[in-house]
Amino acid sequence: MIDRATVDRIVDAAKIVDVVGEFVTLRKSGVNYKGLCPFHDDKNPSFMVSPAKNICHCFVCGKGGTPAGFLMEHEQITYPEALRWLAKKYNIEIVEKELTDEERQEQSARESMFIVNEWAKDYFHRLLKEDPDGIAIGKQYFRSRGIRDDIIEKFQLGYALPKRDAMSSAALKAGYKAEFLVKTGLCYEGDNSSLIDRYRGRVIFPWFNVSGKVVAFGGRLLDSRTKGVAQKYVNSPDSDIYHKERELYGLYQAKRAIVKEDRVFMVEGYTDVIAMHQAGIENVVANSGTALSLHQIHMLHRFTQNITLLYDGDEAGIHAAMRGTDMLLAEGMNIKVLLLPDGDDPDSFARKHSAEELRKYIDENQTDFITFKSRLTVENVSDPVKRSDGIGGIVKSISVIPDQILRSTYLTDFSQRIGMKEQTLIAEMNKYIRKEIEERTRPQPLPVREGSGQTSGQDATTANNSIYSPPSQGGVGGESSPPLQEQASQIELLLVRELVRHGEEIIYDNVETDDGQTISLSVAEYIDFDLSQDQLTFASPLNVQILTEAVTHCKEPGFKAETYFCSHPDPEVSRLATRLAIDRYQLGGRFVMQPREGSLRDRVSHLVADFRLDILRNELKEIDQKLHQLQQQGNRLPEQIELLKKHKETKEYCDLLAKRQGRELIV
Repeated sequence: MIDRATVDRIVDAAKIVDVVGEFVTLRKSGVNYKGLCPFHDDKNPSFMVSPAKNICHCFVCGKGGTPAGFLMEHEQITYPEALRWLAKKYNIEIVEKELTDEERQEQSARESMFIVNEWAKDYFHRLLKEDPDGIAIGKQYFRSRGIRDDIIEKFQLGYALPKRDAMSSAALKAGYKAEFLVKTGLCYEGDNSSLIDRYRGRVIFPWFNVSGKVVAFGGRLLDSRTKGVAQKYVNSPDSDIYHKERELYGLYQAKRAIVKEDRVFMVEGYTDVIAMHQAGIENVVANSGTALSLHQIHMLHRFTQNITLLYDGDEAGIHAAMRGTDMLLAEGMNIKVLLLPDGDDPDSFARKHSAEELRKYIDENQTDFITFKSRLTVENVSDPVKRSDGIGGIVKSISVIPDQILRSTYLTDFSQRIGMKEQTLIAEMNKYIRKEIEERTRPQPLPVREGSGQTSGQDATTANNSIYSPPSQGGVGGESSPPLQEQASQIELLLVRELVRHGEEIIYDNVETDDGQTISLSVAEYIDFDLSQDQLTFASPLNVQILTEAVTHCKEPGFKAETYFCSHPDPEVSRLATRLAIDRYQLGGRFVMQPREGSLRDRVSHLVADFRLDILRNELKEIDQKLHQLQQQGNRLPEQIELLKKHKETKEYCDLLAKRQGRELIV
């Protein structure tokens, strides 16, 4: 458990720009910051970070929150884990009681897997530095590759003893369960359910996720044992905490350099990354020989849109450079390619050259992807069929680029390079674009209900709406409203926004009541009091909860509604509060409007009146519908007269409210 005082220190110290900046490249935008949302496929920056409010929010998918809330969503961790992450970042000491056996058993499997991996990383690293075999075999291998001790520390490289159960025995002795040794992939079960170490006799490369947690390992056989061996490397299998298509080796160590340089170098292997770091180039990651996935591209795109593919100059290197490039282009990445001289990979080339020589070679020899592909598949190709296929492949690659100007520029350059009319290439490109649009917009099969045949179009629409209704496009601040708030009107949301932003602020001070008493009313108390006069309430249970808690806490010393609700332990409350607390567009400097005295009171009182008027309008519509139904049924005159009387009374009340608001009621 973390005591309350420590939690308060952590919350006070955490700065939203610092925390989000660890994962997202942010650009100044007025008084706020903007970046690509890390929670959805974002091509245009929609993720707003407010230093003043210390919160963040995406105006497309709606996710965000306080520093701790952001970490919980991004890293899929618990609130205590997020606090520990922040405490480590801001050097705040946390003193926690020792967990009992019972409490240890209650830890989630996911957290247990991270704990086991962290122990294993330290175990392998300690063997490399302290064990006689680790020093003589493991460390000697790294030194033979020219890897310095500081780089070994930076990447926490290690060594696994060759005995088949050396690591598992040490783990069990330290109190870690066999279940999690298997789940993480550190071991696998042999005969009689015995544990066998997966990485025995190998040097170890830990994989860190973007926030620095150990998610997996790679183990390499030593040089003397790799002759005739097809699989030099053994990597962790997929698990609850590791999916190879979602991770990039070296990203944790590279992310700051990627942002600083506004470019990332993509290489194939662990040692390529390490050698580049040792040569002074730190903005480098590896996909470990697998094809790039959309998730990996989105992860890189948060830090930069510029990527250089750096591979060997042999056939395998060329194939690696060609793989996944259309996906990179389609996601708005600017691609450059550099193939190293034959016989060299990034590891060997970096070891042969100084950092200055390496940077100079990269700058002088990297080329944009279209030029690279043109040289490879079109230029100096005499076979008409192969040349035509090459041209078609390049035009197809250009067609996926989302930026129309960049697409046109590439096409013009390519036309001049191969001496073909640009109009011909444009016509071919349009074919690819039309085909892609047709595939994307092709109608999907209508849903089939259980126990029945194909639904009709009308029934299908109803079925779809019962599962999910598209959010309104006119939400507060211009953003879409999440499904949870669909039952709430926009006026209700505007009222709740005032509750979140100003709930504790006094808008009626020293007001005399009918019995001669003097009271003061905050925003929350005024809304609650006014609505209760007519026994009105919010439509959304979440909004009711916010109003109730605001009224309960508004008199407490130091209570600030915005901070309270944005940091609320209920993620639904926190998410809604963050969305309502942050403005998508905000003026700065001399353009900032200073609120006039009484403006908050006027705004809240008008919104309460509008809310009441909105409810009455809905009542009138319901009465009209009931009258229409009775008229169709016939012989229901007494009921019709009663409804007409109710309609008249409600209409008169609506007219009175509308007149007070200075509006003409139209029904």
